[in-house]
Amino acid sequence: MAQTILVVDDDPVQRRLLEAAITRSGMQVVTSPGGGLALELINGPRGEQIALMLLDLIMPDMGGLEVLARLRQSNSDLPVIVLTAKGGIDSAVEAMRAGASDFLVKPASPERIAISIRNQLKIGTLSGEVTRLKKRTENRLTFDDLVAQSNEMKQVFRLGRRAAQSNIPILIEGESGAGKELIARAIQGSSERAGRPFVTVNCGAIPENLIESILFGHEKGSFTGATEKHLGKFQEADSGTLFLDEIGELRLDMQVKLLRALQEGEVDPVGSKRPVKVDVRIMSATNRDLALRVRDGHFREDLYYRLNVFPIVVPALRDRRDDIPELARHFIARFAAEENKSMTGLTPEAANLLENFNWPGNVRQLENTIFRAVVLCEDEILDVGDFPQIATAMGIEAKRRSSSSDLSVTYNGAGLHSTAAHKHAAPYALSGTDNSGHMRKLEDIESEVIRMAIARYDGHMSEVARRLGIGRSTLYRKLKELGLEPIDSGGQPNAGTGEDVRRAAG
Repeated sequence: MAQTILVVDDDPVQRRLLEAAITRSGMQVVTSPGGGLALELINGPRGEQIALMLLDLIMPDMGGLEVLARLRQSNSDLPVIVLTAKGGIDSAVEAMRAGASDFLVKPASPERIAISIRNQLKIGTLSGEVTRLKKRTENRLTFDDLVAQSNEMKQVFRLGRRAAQSNIPILIEGESGAGKELIARAIQGSSERAGRPFVTVNCGAIPENLIESILFGHEKGSFTGATEKHLGKFQEADSGTLFLDEIGELRLDMQVKLLRALQEGEVDPVGSKRPVKVDVRIMSATNRDLALRVRDGHFREDLYYRLNVFPIVVPALRDRRDDIPELARHFIARFAAEENKSMTGLTPEAANLLENFNWPGNVRQLENTIFRAVVLCEDEILDVGDFPQIATAMGIEAKRRSSSSDLSVTYNGAGLHSTAAHKHAAPYALSGTDNSGHMRKLEDIESEVIRMAIARYDGHMSEVARRLGIGRSTLYRKLKELGLEPIDSGGQPNAGTGEDVRRAAG
């Protein structure tokens, strides 16, 4: 999950030193003894994994300046930090003109190298995000701007690119938070309507008495409160795209008027004496089963077939788990840059936790979870403890599974795995309810939290107290109250060794 740095240097000693310094900063490293091999790596299948290059300026096979020149022809956005023992001003200027992002003179300290790498990654992340936001604002977002690696999403992208080649009506189905609107925007940005209006209407959020006015517009004085003429969403989207989100929530009487607008290519503003022609491409989305709503009489069958000409189903995040690592990396880099933090990625245990969670809120939930973790984390790498809500939910799910299969999902410091439910297991997640579904006592939860902390930090009580946010004296008092504190032969509290405390807590 950590970002990968490519080190290019013909000196094996320098490569090992740089690799060690970068690895200590929580980033992954790949090395190359020459410029030619480095270019082959970047232009190969693994090239997308490279976030930054550390490049020696003087090398026998191909000099750093030549590497930069060739790199900028194929990958103009990759940050490059030049390292050289020849530290003159002329060399620095020449390297920066060739496209280097930074220039360091050997021997550079590990701290200086780490700071330069983080600064360049942060700049690259913010630049990419600004570019993406600009393209979204200009309605020119394409599928190349979306983050996805799974085969399921690649199929969605293939369908989207085909749909972009015509003005065929599209129905995008999928759970809330799966990314339906982004798919719609990418279709428009890949079509001949790119750069034209993209107007979004949430059909489930419009007040019933304003639906017609918002969709089709109204004339001044057409009803009480209509003090000005108002163009409806259809006219706002003229020459562009109208995205009807949650179309299944639209009222039946408005479905009739929507069907007429789609068939005739014109709308009737409230209070107008004549219809208005519009050139609008319709894309709609729903998280409901529209076919079922048709059978139940809640959605018009003729409108359903009018909208469902080219269906695209966006799978839930739990059905495309290959996207979770890439999405998490993207969100971490983005939020770390926005919050001015030196966040480099996830521990293997945290990555495993995220990949095993079901994500009922899909990509939106993952994004908000990463945002919260980045804001609260004080370290450079996010760990399991930075996702307490996810860990708790995993614990609840594990208890539900244990009732039928006697299996429990526990965290053992190396990853999530299934193991026989056991009273001595120490899961790094706890449930707020008991087996009957009733709330547990605060005393029981507090006791379990302390046990978890003691096991997590190997009985080092100073660290346990610090992580729990309480003083050592308070911790020992709670241990005594809960019957967890070791007692010496004289009946006095005994701080004991880490092993003593672990036995008492276990």
